[in-house]
Amino acid sequence: MEYRTNRKTGDRISDIGMGTAYLFEAGMEEGVRALQTAVEGGINYFDLAAGHGDTYPIFGEALADVRKDVFYQIHFGAEYSKGIYGWSLDLDTVKQSVDQQLTQLKTDYIDYGFIHCLDETSDWKKYQENGILEYIYTLRKEGVVRHLALSSHTPSVIQAVLDDVDVDMLMFSINAAYDSGEGDYAHGSMNERTAVYQRCQAEGIGITVMKPFSSGQLLDAAQSPFKVALSKAQCLQYALDRPGVISVLPGARNTEEVRELLTFHDLPEEEKDYSIIAGFELVDTRGTCVYCNHCMPCPAGLDIGLINKYYDLAKAGDPLAPEHYRTLEHGASDCVSCGHCDSRCPFGVNLSARMEEIREYFTANSKYGDR
Repeated sequence: MEYRTNRKTGDRISDIGMGTAYLFEAGMEEGVRALQTAVEGGINYFDLAAGHGDTYPIFGEALADVRKDVFYQIHFGAEYSKGIYGWSLDLDTVKQSVDQQLTQLKTDYIDYGFIHCLDETSDWKKYQENGILEYIYTLRKEGVVRHLALSSHTPSVIQAVLDDVDVDMLMFSINAAYDSGEGDYAHGSMNERTAVYQRCQAEGIGITVMKPFSSGQLLDAAQSPFKVALSKAQCLQYALDRPGVISVLPGARNTEEVRELLTFHDLPEEEKDYSIIAGFELVDTRGTCVYCNHCMPCPAGLDIGLINKYYDLAKAGDPLAPEHYRTLEHGASDCVSCGHCDSRCPFGVNLSARMEEIREYFTANSKYGDR
């Protein structure tokens, strides 16, 4: 397992986490086994916008003894009065649901308390007017909620909430289909979605990823908007390569599916290579580096994807990006313009010319030159 640090909280979080939409289907015994297998394999981050209320007792039984070693996302707005997942902006309903979840989880605190599933500006107004936001603030003062977070599928709403409140984590739906404008939650243009990624990276707000497989559609050629199936590994890597992303949270129904997730970092890089999306007509990325590293290896030793990512982030205002760039073993000034990357880039980026552009940018913005 690999870990990433949320700069706003200092939490060291597994880059593969776990969603809980279907875990209840496993039942108590198998569910406990699955969760314990996840933790033993290094997963320490769990989203608890569960598909059914029966999920919470499973967590309480499985992880109460290791509670201090794991992080829970708990959502203020998710409710289970009918057993299955529901959504409410009624303050009393939210309070009852959160109290019940904590009891069943056998815990007395929430790592990340989420402003839950705001997709419309009107929802954000209700959330404030109904007293739910103030309730979260009260729990944070009492130490019950440690960090404030936001869940949304809509870039414009995300930007509005981030303008209003100091958020420590964002949960956002990220996959190649949504970034291409295809799917039920494909809200916002690619530029609007990229602006969210870059803002979170610049401000140190971690992103946890929901729906990395577009609810399974990307794994099935018959359902995929691209008419070609991607693998789970390709989807996970795509999400992990977006700026700001801390952890991807695919769902798992049982121990077998958890074990499959735990193999991700052992897979060869070619199995994670998602550059196939360059050939999909729906993807509007021609001429744009998406950090897929299909251009690698560089004969001069440059990490071309990271160089491009730090450049884009620096231009977007990330104060740490220039320093990260300068810690690289090789910078853009080390490019020998051999054209190897240009010939391999599936997105048609003139990377040799871009290296010169990057060299000039960092030279102009540093008394130390490019490096």
